Order: sequence, then structure tokens, then C-alpha cells
Amino acid sequence: MNNKYETVIGLEVHSQLLTKSKMFCGCESDYQNAQPNSRVCPICMGMPGVLPVVNKKAVELIIKTGLAIGCSINQETKFDRKNYSYPDLMKGYQISQFDLPVAINGNLNISLDGNEKTIGVTRVHLEEDVARLIHKNESNGTSHSLIDINRAGVPLMEIVSEPDMRSPEEANEYLIQLHSIVRSIKASTANMEEGSFRCDANISMRLKGTTELGTKVEIKNVNSFRSVFRALQFEQNRQINLLEKGEEIVQETRGWSDESEKTVSQRIKEFAADYRYFPEPDLPPIIISKKWVDEIKSTIDELPAEKIKRFITSFKLSQYDSSLLISNDIVSTFFEDTLKECKNLGLKEQTSAKTCANLLNVDLPRILNEKQIQVTDLKTDYKNLAILIKMISEDTLNSTMAKTVFDNMLLLGKNPIEIAENLGLSQISDTDSLEQIISNILSNNTSAVQDYLEGKETAIRFLIGQVMKETKGKANPKIATEILINQIKKS
Repeated sequence: MNNKYETVIGLEVHSQLLTKSKMFCGCESDYQNAQPNSRVCPICMGMPGVLPVVNKKAVELIIKTGLAIGCSINQETKFDRKNYSYPDLMKGYQISQFDLPVAINGNLNISLDGNEKTIGVTRVHLEEDVARLIHKNESNGTSHSLIDINRAGVPLMEIVSEPDMRSPEEANEYLIQLHSIVRSIKASTANMEEGSFRCDANISMRLKGTTELGTKVEIKNVNSFRSVFRALQFEQNRQINLLEKGEEIVQETRGWSDESEKTVSQRIKEFAADYRYFPEPDLPPIIISKKWVDEIKSTIDELPAEKIKRFITSFKLSQYDSSLLISNDIVSTFFEDTLKECKNLGLKEQTSAKTCANLLNVDLPRILNEKQIQVTDLKTDYKNLAILIKMISEDTLNSTMAKTVFDNMLLLGKNPIEIAENLGLSQISDTDSLEQIISNILSNNTSAVQDYLEGKETAIRFLIGQVMKETKGKANPKIATEILINQIKKS
């Protein structure tokens, strides 16, 4: 990147709320796997003469999200009509919020390369999602678009940040943190593959040392962390190249193409005045009492950032391990339940925590990816995992054996002791057995013994390899090394 310029990024995140019904009608909101146009009614289809009714649960979830990211909650909020014409908007306008959103003036802390930074959150507001367009290209060269109205009217919250991010890396970290919070408070599934958590990114460039914002470009509806990051990287470089050539940056909306790995122009950017906002006449303002806010606040459990700090402090885990563990609620709960059971088994907490974190952060994702399954498909429980950790701590299993038992335990749900016995997996820690095996190996490898006596430390690794080969990997390497060195010294 050219060091003459500073990148300025702000993000608008749209996240569908976890409600049973839509925002302004009684239609079910579980549209993802439903037959097209089967979750519809006159209200979400925009029929003349219908009246919307506000979903109270959606308002509560917006308040909860606002509180979780340090926002102030407005005592009065209202809905507005945002007017624009597009095929996915049946009414010709979207019920949204303009000048009186539910939550304002929040902040979210991010950590990048050990540096802490606070990103301002301008507002969190409520609106309705739009229908889904499916574009078809036929083999004969013709094309057409289909519309599925199921998604129209699903409650949607928009979280708008301040333009406080200065790199695609900071934007990526902000998104990860926000995604984690929204999921942890159960405001949304935040499933990016299903489109329930998507992002519009605003990016501009300015000369370093200046404060005036450059011409902003918006990248619309990017629905994966990787795509947001790559889109911002591309747009950053594109704008710098234009500035270096003395060319003008046009304020516009662009889309990201994963296939071509570049942003493409979609339309000249609209301004707020272009939407002709005016108060929604069919919905009265909503009064949010302090009592209501306090009741919602009392339901917020430990937030991800707080949990990460606790894992680091209590279990001496790294920031990286802790962040991975809390990224999935099921895994995080599994981890903590396992550690409680390890304590019941008399194991040291910090040692158990590191072993458990390695299994859940490294081996669990591997087996999920290999078998193409979800965490919810697993058969085991935290008690089995605690027993496995005990077997590892007692050197009953080496790392290779432990992985094999762990994989079988996840898929079969059996006790790890039973699995190890059935597979013939257990370390040889019996000193008498190892003494005889090692004695024979030393007799057959006198040159390696001599190399070690002459100061070649690598010779011991060769001899340990021979022990592991002879025992088919079952020898306890720590005990075997001690016996090897003792026998060589006595020879």
C-alpha cells in the first residue's frame, strides 16, 4: 500500500433477528428452507389497505444488541418510510428508521497485533428485510428473474459504525467481534451462508495527516468475512491507483465478485434525500421505558470479550486459543463443562485447559471438516472428554493415540477407555518391558551409541525412533528417553 494515503472504513452490518414471526405481520420468519412464496400474507406482500403491527420481540433484541455494544437507548423511537423502486420491494418503500433509531452512540473494542482500539458505533436501528431475487440465465441465451417473497418482512437490524477503521484488517476484526456478540446474546443466528449476517462496507482514501474525508465508495451485501476483507483490499488499491493517476473517484455503489476477485460498479450512490424519508403514518412512536431497558439488560450474560479475558486469566490460555473457543457457544460450553469434570477427576485446571483447548480448537475442526458434519452431530459428551484428558495426563495415550481415540469418541459416543482397549491403543510405560527392548536396540546400534557418547545429541532421537518402531509407537517417549540415557551411561 502507498504510504502517502490513509484508508478510512465504516461498516453497515445487517443481521436478521431471531424471532418466530416477521417484523410487521404474523407470518413465520423461518423462510430459509420453506417452499418459495409460502411464508407470505397481504401485509408482507404490500397489498393496499393493510396495516403493519410492530413485533415486540424484535424491538427487545435491538435494545439488547445496543446495550451489548455500549449504546444509549432512546426513550422514544419511531419508524419511517424509505422510498425506492426495486423488484425485491413490493410496497415501493421499506419500513425503516431514520432520525430516531432505537440505539445510538455505542462502541466496540478490537484487538489487532496486541494493540487495542475502540470503534464507534453510530446507531442500531430496526427495519424489514426485502424479498429475494433469483436470476436465471438459460442455455438459449435468454434470461429472467424469479422472486421469492418469503424473506420480505423478516426483522432486520442495521448496525452502523463510525468511519474509525483504518485498514481491511481492522474491519475484519470488528466484524468478527460484532458477529460473536450478536450470536452470544442470541439476537441472531448470524449465519453468513444463509444471509442472516451481511455487510455493506464504505471505504475512502485521504492523504495522511488530513482530516477531511475522501470520496466514499460503498461495497454492497458482502456475506463472508473473507469476501469483506478481500473486497476492501481490492478497493483500497483501486482508489490509490486512481488518485496516483490524478483521476476522480466517483461516489458509487459497487459489488464484490468472488470469481473475478474485484469490485464492479452497480449504480451511482444515492443520498438520504433520494429516499424521501418521512414518518411511517401507520405506526405510532414507541416509548422505551427505563424499566423495560433494565429488564432486558438483566438478561445479558457474560459477553465474548469478558469471557476471553476470563479464559486468559483463569486458565492461562492465549488470546488466540480463547478467541477460538468462544467463537461457538456450543464449543465454549463444552470446554467449561469438561474442565469442571476434569477438576472432579483430580486434574490440574490449567494443564487440563490447555489440553482441552488443543483438542477443541485443532482436532475438532479437523474431524468436522473431514466428515462434513456440524458440532450438533457429535455423539460424545464432556464426561468422555474429561476421561480422555486424564488418560493423556497420565501418559496412558501419546498424542497420536489420543487423536485416534478422540476422533472415534466424537463419532461413536463411546467411553475413551473402551475405545483405546478395542483398538489396542495404550502407551507402554512399564519400565521392565522397555528396559529389555531398549537393551536389544542399543546392542544392535553401537555406532549411534558411540555418536551420542561423543556429544552428538541427534543420535538420541535416532535411537528413540528405533524404540518407537519396535513398539509400534506405543512406548512412552519420556520414560523411554530416560531409560536410553541411563543404559548408555552405564555401558
